[in-house]
Amino acid sequence: MRIDVLTLFSDMFASPLDYSIVKRAKDRQLVNIVLSNIRDYASNSYKKVDDKPYGGGPGMVMMCQPVFDCLENVKKQDENPGRIILLTPGGRKFDQNLAKELANEKRVILISGHYEGFDERIRIGTNAEEVSIGDYVLSGGELAAMVIIDAIVRLLPGALGDEYSAANDSFSDGLLEYPHYTRPEVFRDMKVPDVLLSGNHKEIEKWRKQQALEKTKTQRPDLLS
Repeated sequence: MRIDVLTLFSDMFASPLDYSIVKRAKDRQLVNIVLSNIRDYASNSYKKVDDKPYGGGPGMVMMCQPVFDCLENVKKQDENPGRIILLTPGGRKFDQNLAKELANEKRVILISGHYEGFDERIRIGTNAEEVSIGDYVLSGGELAAMVIIDAIVRLLPGALGDEYSAANDSFSDGLLEYPHYTRPEVFRDMKVPDVLLSGNHKEIEKWRKQQALEKTKTQRPDLLS
């Protein structure tokens, strides 16, 4: 799989992409993550990529030309046109189902904005899908891109040490994940549930399903609908 990220701040990705599951997936050549700096495509001598909004108002708006030129160049780097995603607060909310969708793609192109937002013609002209990681506003789309990359990569076959790990994650079956315990059996008077020490796998599975249901009912009842 290839993931392209169009950004103004490619250095922000250095650390998150070089640790843990994402790094292992890269080392195993399960994913190729390519960063492209939008500023490199600015046509003016000052490498300016933003300007004041027409009609007045606060902040600066990202200009069309650098984004379009960067995207068009990036698209030519691979024969697969890719699924283009514009990271915006008003887009489709990112969830585990969308992560699964994207993990099945051969190529995903993420466009990270900054400042006050994108010139509307970027959304119209690129035919990109708009995606948001939540109902809040970040300083830019870089952090959102990192979240999406991590969620996608861990679903790729071979990325996790245990092929069943992702299947048991929260939201994978519509519920929150069941509680986990490890050694010691007792810590500060808190004991591991007896069923987990029983060796009865049928009863353990039954307990885990019930716990997942109860946890979801208590913490995220909206998921049960």
